[in-house]
Amino acid sequence: MINEYDIIVIGAGHAGCEAAYSAAKMGSSVLLITMDMNKIAQMSCNPAMGGIAKGQIIRELDALGGATALVTDASTMQFRMLNRSKGPAMWSPRAQCDRQHFSLNWRYFLENTDNLHLWQDTVTEFIFTNNKISGVKTDMGSKFESRAIILTAGTFLNGMLFIGQNSASGGRIGEMPSLKLSEQLNSLGFTVDRMKTGTPPRIDIRSVDLNTLEIQQGDSLPEKFSFLNIPSPIQANTSQLPCYMVHTNQKVHEILEAGFEFSPLFSGKISGLGPRYCPSIEDKLKTFSEKTSHQLFLEPEGWNTNEYYLQGFSSSLPLEIQYNALRAIPGFEKVVIYRPAYAVEYDYFPPTQLHHTLETKIIENLYFAGQVNGTTGYEEAGAQGLMAGINAHLKLNKKVPVVLKRDQAYIGVLIDDLVTKGVDEPYRMFTSRAEYRILLRQDNADLRLTPIGYDLGLVDKERLDLMHKKYSSVGSLTTFLLETSVAPNEINDYLISVESTKISQKRKLAEILTRPQVSLSSLLKFVPRETYLFNFPLPLSHAYLPYQPEVEESANISSEIIVKEVIESTEISIKYRGYIEREKRIADKILKLEDIRIPENFDYNNLKSISTESRHKLIKHKPTTISQASRIPGVSPADISVLLVYFGR
Repeated sequence: MINEYDIIVIGAGHAGCEAAYSAAKMGSSVLLITMDMNKIAQMSCNPAMGGIAKGQIIRELDALGGATALVTDASTMQFRMLNRSKGPAMWSPRAQCDRQHFSLNWRYFLENTDNLHLWQDTVTEFIFTNNKISGVKTDMGSKFESRAIILTAGTFLNGMLFIGQNSASGGRIGEMPSLKLSEQLNSLGFTVDRMKTGTPPRIDIRSVDLNTLEIQQGDSLPEKFSFLNIPSPIQANTSQLPCYMVHTNQKVHEILEAGFEFSPLFSGKISGLGPRYCPSIEDKLKTFSEKTSHQLFLEPEGWNTNEYYLQGFSSSLPLEIQYNALRAIPGFEKVVIYRPAYAVEYDYFPPTQLHHTLETKIIENLYFAGQVNGTTGYEEAGAQGLMAGINAHLKLNKKVPVVLKRDQAYIGVLIDDLVTKGVDEPYRMFTSRAEYRILLRQDNADLRLTPIGYDLGLVDKERLDLMHKKYSSVGSLTTFLLETSVAPNEINDYLISVESTKISQKRKLAEILTRPQVSLSSLLKFVPRETYLFNFPLPLSHAYLPYQPEVEESANISSEIIVKEVIESTEISIKYRGYIEREKRIADKILKLEDIRIPENFDYNNLKSISTESRHKLIKHKPTTISQASRIPGVSPADISVLLVYFGR
């Protein structure tokens, strides 16, 4: 039995899986310790990946060489590109997944990764040698040594579950919490606080009258998350499963409100802060008391199960109240519940205690990732896990860390927000958090990040070549559109068909494309020149995973996927060229502040010309650059000007 590893990862949730996978793939020997090997990458809440800004993160994980996108694609039952009616900076992919397939596919990845071992147990203590982390002890008496540790314990640190007046220890319903680690870290100087999250009831779909509900289908031409040129099952030959929409009513609200006196959320039993953007149903009724109805979604949990997830009905109210309220929803009069809604309160560590590498400032070679940093969401967790795994490996091998900038990736925005600003509620990523979101689109994550993944050894040459070929085609097609003119007799019939003004003289195709009514895919059909051809390699069959519907391997489908991406990227680059170039200029100007570094142990008390509030904030957060200092709440532009003068602009 092996007892010594380079890196130990504690917890096999979404953060832990990406951390272990990335570090092992880069060459570190890794042990992933989990309390239950049958719950690897468990989708504890909704059985879906992606969404607003979250979908962009998954595509970034894929571009860097993570596995989340491939696992998601293989497990997808329905795909939708959200916000298509808005600009491309807002387009966000979202997939409904088979919960069991998702977990099994992640386990397949981990079990077939060199340098990576799994161990089922509960870590109860960190081991230190000469004030440096050196290993862990487990509940079953095992002892493992390592040079670095990544803590990704999710909601399990001193987790408490609540349903009405009833409470029990646990990280998820039916699963024991992780005890002792928070207390040990607190004794070493870490600040520990509490947060709260919750999950809705699971419904037996056979007990719901679906004829009274509004059906929500997936996209007619579904896309996927991974940039690899292989189709997902639903792109190849598998029909998508629908979701359903329904609304609460005044009667439902009255039943719920009658149970407020028994709510642990309102009685003070739960002290942790809950997610503002995914509130419980009782929170919604309190906050939006003027609303007479709230939208709910019924989402399938798998291809072959009757269990459905009721999104929007998260609650910690007593079971009887939940049940009576559900039965007052139209179509739910005979509803049968598989699992009740409940809340979970857990420990987290305010993330201002971290470096941008996600290494803790207090203990060298100890990294935190995921919900232990005060975030919420599978995607945010996976992003932190990947970066913690990368940076733990790099530090052990005395290499320069990777810290993504805010104009490089949503992952960079996420980590910078956590480390620089901290959190006062569970942090969820939104497109509005990224000041350069037109640069951080879901369609160009491969262009932004695949070369970085290749340099790290997480991306193979096959994937890198595919990316280069794709953007070579984008360049060729862009040049063709910028240089090729069309005459009125060639294009006016098309312009009339899309209700756009006819032209009276020759115009460049790129100029025609900038019109809002014109799409490139339809425009190309009217161009009488076959000067743009796309030739792409066959599907990369090794990326297929075992737990998914059978997929028919097809070079045609594979080629169509990439051609669609080429056309979309080309259209965006032409239609939004002015906005993209302007945002690049702004980003270049502001990010020059990243080059002005602040000495690690600089004494801000020597700066008498900055405000007392700024001085306290700067001492607390210890920014390493002027740019980081400018993003700390409470540090004013005037104080930044003082720092610029002091350190030399």
